[in-house]
Order: sequence, then structure tokens, then C-alpha cells
Amino acid sequence: MNGLPRSRWFLRMTSLVASVAIVVTACSSAASPSPATTAVSTSQATTATSSQAAPAATSEKELEIISPWTSGGENAALNALVAVYQGQYPGVQFVNAAVGGGGNTAAQPMTLTRLQAGNPPDIWQGHGGADLLTNYVNPGYAKSLNDLWTSEGWYNVAPKALVSVLTKGSNVYAVPFGIHRVNMLWYNKKVLDAQGITFSDTMTLDQFFGYADKLKSAGITPLCLGDKDPWTSAVIFEDSLLANLSANQYSGLWTGATPMTDPAVKTATQTYAKYLGYINSDHSALTWDQATQKVMEGKCAATLMGDWAYGEFHNATPALTDNVDFGWVPAPGSGAMFSVNNDIAITATNVADPTNAMNFLKVVGSVPGQIAFNKLKGAIPWRTDVDPSVFPPYQQYSMAAYKSLTLVSSVSQGLAAPPAFVQALNDAVTQFGVSKNVDAFIQALAAAPLK
Repeated sequence: MNGLPRSRWFLRMTSLVASVAIVVTACSSAASPSPATTAVSTSQATTATSSQAAPAATSEKELEIISPWTSGGENAALNALVAVYQGQYPGVQFVNAAVGGGGNTAAQPMTLTRLQAGNPPDIWQGHGGADLLTNYVNPGYAKSLNDLWTSEGWYNVAPKALVSVLTKGSNVYAVPFGIHRVNMLWYNKKVLDAQGITFSDTMTLDQFFGYADKLKSAGITPLCLGDKDPWTSAVIFEDSLLANLSANQYSGLWTGATPMTDPAVKTATQTYAKYLGYINSDHSALTWDQATQKVMEGKCAATLMGDWAYGEFHNATPALTDNVDFGWVPAPGSGAMFSVNNDIAITATNVADPTNAMNFLKVVGSVPGQIAFNKLKGAIPWRTDVDPSVFPPYQQYSMAAYKSLTLVSSVSQGLAAPPAFVQALNDAVTQFGVSKNVDAFIQALAAAPLK
């Protein structure tokens, strides 16, 4: 580690990240003004910003994790998982190297910089599919976990479709933290009740826009967006695609079977433009969790966001109650599909303490670890042997949907398409927010690389 403790090395590297231009993918993450590094004891979880001195290690071992998880719900979920880990493996100090910035725009460059420098963290967060393969497996950074998956019996409790997005050739390279559904609409139930509006799982686009007009006429902002980080706008475009294309058409966009110039894509872009006509005026100054907060406060009626938003509702102060204070339905017109995003834990081929890293991965994939983390994160366990009844109402709903609906990979979160395309999509939605030029938007996507 070049003669520096990890925590100091991490802080030194944050100054380098600002000048590093690396293609990144989107994920569920809150913005934060500065990177954070945390040393967590068994009994306490505290966060130190870069303006504070990082605490010196007091134990012989450290477990350092880089992630973009800096919002309230995300922090709570990670700390709950670490508590399970430290209960099973005491004497290990947790170094929380979470880097805010939204959409993994800071955490991923930090991770890649560390990997390229030969100084990897013990664990880092990524996404399955294109993100895992392009950024970590193909360059040779990610360690094969075949032996771990076999010894823990995970192949027997994991859906084959999930294993496939973690695998290249005969090797599996990650352990999922959980599975998120991206195409979700979250709403303030009391705001809707006061207007006599009820959202349903089968709500169409026309029905939603009719409700939006009613809300707007009543002086209520129908849809809250925080697109300080452009991936949040890409989520709305993804929802528009799912509402206007079949699952096969949507999946075909990433293989070339469905051309970006298909008329259905143009219709989806027009839907996306229509959504933008109902958003809050301060959208460009907000992050996704700040937009979610406005829904909680009744300043907006709803927000289109992946179910990591549930972690914010679930961990709100004062406490909010499912189906009383807030509710959820699939994004309008997309109820037959489950757009999948999976947060995954990865370790490096040259990690300093392989045993320590493997022990943490064991906990990530264990039943207690899955319950502790996903209850607070808003995700659902990837294991098929976890009892749904131990979860709050939303996750029970999502677990049933995951088993019954058509699964598609999220493009906004980097699973469906390679990082270069995702970056082009983020650039395109940023430009579209200004120009509203449908044809120019489609041309930009048609020119974006899919390999």
C-alpha cells in the first residue's frame, strides 16, 4: 500500500479522482459533497468526511469496501450487513470507503484507479452483466469465486438467470448483495387520497397523464425528479421504453435485433418528453434521494425510481408506514416486466487479505446477511430459500413479482448495455432535457456503441 494505511491512501486518492475521466455506469446512489471513509467498530457506525482525519486502525485486520452508498437507507443497509459480519468474525475493523456523487460517478472511478494502481480494496460494489464483465472481468481485476459458490451451495439456491450475469466462461466472479427492480413509481398516498386519485399496478400511460393533469391543476407537482446526476433521467427513459416495447423488443435493443430507429423507440422518446412536462422546476439541483424526500414531504406526488427508494421511505424520520403514508406501483404501462438491477460484491485477484475478503463474501451470500441488508436497502434476496414473511410489505410484493413477471436487464443501471453506451445514454438525456429534440436523441442512441 505504498507505505500508507488504507484509510490514508484512500483519502489521498480522492484528490486524484477529480481529474480522472473514466467511463462509468449508473447505479442507485445519492450525491454527497465529498468522499467518505468510515471506521466502524462492532458497536458503532460513524461516518467521517474528507474534511475529518481518518481514524487510525486499532485492530490487526481491516475490511475496506468501496461503494456509492451514502444516502440514509444505503448507509443503514451496509451497516446492518457489517454488523452480521463482525458478529461472525470479530476483531476486524470496517473501513467504509463510500464515495458519493450519484450514479457511481465517483465510486467507480475510484475503484478503477485503485485497481490500476495495484492497490485494490477488499470488496467493491458493482453491477452484474456488462458492468461486471467490461470493467472488472475482462481487464483481469476480478477474482473467480467458483470454489466459494460451490462450498456455500449457492448454485442450488440461485436462479440460473442471475448466475449467468455473474459469469464468463466457466467462472463466476461476484456475490450479489440483492436484486432491485428499476421500473417503479413511488407516491405519497395522502396527497393522492386528498385528490381522489388511486394508482394501480395496471395503470396505463394515458391514465397516469390524466392523473398528472388533475394534480397539476390542483397546484401539485405530479412527478419529482432529481437529475443532478443524469442516470435518474435515464431511468425515466427506460420506463418509457418498457411501456412502449415488448420485452423481446426491449432486449433486442442491446443485441441489435431491434434498431434504435424502430418506430416504437420514437414513441417511447415522445413518452419520455411528456413525462418531463410534469416534473419539478428544481430537478437539476437535486439528487435522487432529495427528490424522494420531496415526495415524502408532500411537495410532489410521485417519483419514478428504482426500489432503492424504498430504503429512504423505510428509514425516514419520523417513520412512514407502507400503504398508509406512501405506496408503489410499477412504472405506468410496464407492469408485466421486472427491470432487474443487481448490486454485487467483487474482490480482486491480488487482494491483500483473501481470507478476510472471502469471509465477508460468505456473509453477503448467507441468509442472515441477505435479510439484514435487503430489509433496509429496498432490494430482495437473490437466494430462493429466504422466507418472504420476514420482510416488510414492499419486499414481499417484489419477491412475488420477481418470480412471476418477465425479467429484463436494466440499461440505465448498466446491466443491459456496455459502459460506453450507458455513458452515451446519460449524455443524450442531458441534452434532451434542454432541446426536447426527439430525432436528435434517437440518432445519438443509434450512434452509441453496443460492443
